[in-house]
Amino acid sequence: MIDAFLLSFGQLSDRRILSLLLKVFIISLLLLAVFGVGAYFLLAWILSLTALNDGGWWAAAAAAIITALTAIFLFRVIAIFVLNIFSDDIVDAVEAQHYPSRAELAKPPGYVLGVKMGLASVGRAIGYNLLASPIYIMLLITGIGAPIAFFAVNAILIGRDLQDMVAARHVSDVAQMDDTWRISKVTRFGLGLTTALLLAVPIVNFLAPVLGAAMATHLVHKKRETGLEESN
Repeated sequence: MIDAFLLSFGQLSDRRILSLLLKVFIISLLLLAVFGVGAYFLLAWILSLTALNDGGWWAAAAAAIITALTAIFLFRVIAIFVLNIFSDDIVDAVEAQHYPSRAELAKPPGYVLGVKMGLASVGRAIGYNLLASPIYIMLLITGIGAPIAFFAVNAILIGRDLQDMVAARHVSDVAQMDDTWRISKVTRFGLGLTTALLLAVPIVNFLAPVLGAAMATHLVHKKRETGLEESN
């Protein structure tokens, strides 16, 4: 895990990865902006149905607060969704530098599959976190229990998403891929937890998805190489 992180961090200066970072940053901000504008018009319409005067100011303030909270709590969902669309760029960059033989055999999944995987990721993130919300609420009294549970749940989800981004370039159906493309549950959890923690740090959170995808690429290929050597 440490080697994967250091290798990934060292490749951040790669022009292709810098380009992807810029894409993730800009598109994530645009999605948040669209969400904020949509929230404003919806709230303005709702307030216009009430007797509240100057509803536009109230709507603008409420929309700004909602957008800020969304950016804080749902940035990981947005970033992973955007990363899924362009994941082939970073995985290809890492494979080209460190695993050229695998890069030559890879078949880019395309943007349609990327969007499909991104939407599936969003659905899992929202669904599992909603299911876990009663646990989060019950653990609030412990002070630290709720954040630990939140990061644990999302570590599992993020680890799976990142692993699948890599495998999608090499298998026809991610759901049916063999175990040689799957990293262990413990490693996958560690990958997801590292990425989730980085996503919680302001400014660093824009690097987190790309670092996570690069780390996943190293972990998947190292595991596969080890597995093939053992089988021989």
